[in-house]
Amino acid sequence: MGKLPILSDREVIRILNMVGFEYAPKRGKGSHIAMFNPQTKRLVIIPKTNQIPRGTLLSIIKQAGLTKKNF
Repeated sequence: MGKLPILSDREVIRILNMVGFEYAPKRGKGSHIAMFNPQTKRLVIIPKTNQIPRGTLLSIIKQAGLTKKNF
């Protein structure tokens, strides 16, 4: 796979919802959103921004337990 695309926080949240993550309102603070997967017990923190940098996106993918190809 080539480079990761630059996505917004809304696009990342939509993708994580499709793989089983849910919004965790008590865990996200200020400029970040928390997503929790009850099946895998994984917590992912997403910054609220229009363009999530590729390195941050790669970190989110790893925290979610996904591969770049699955994401």
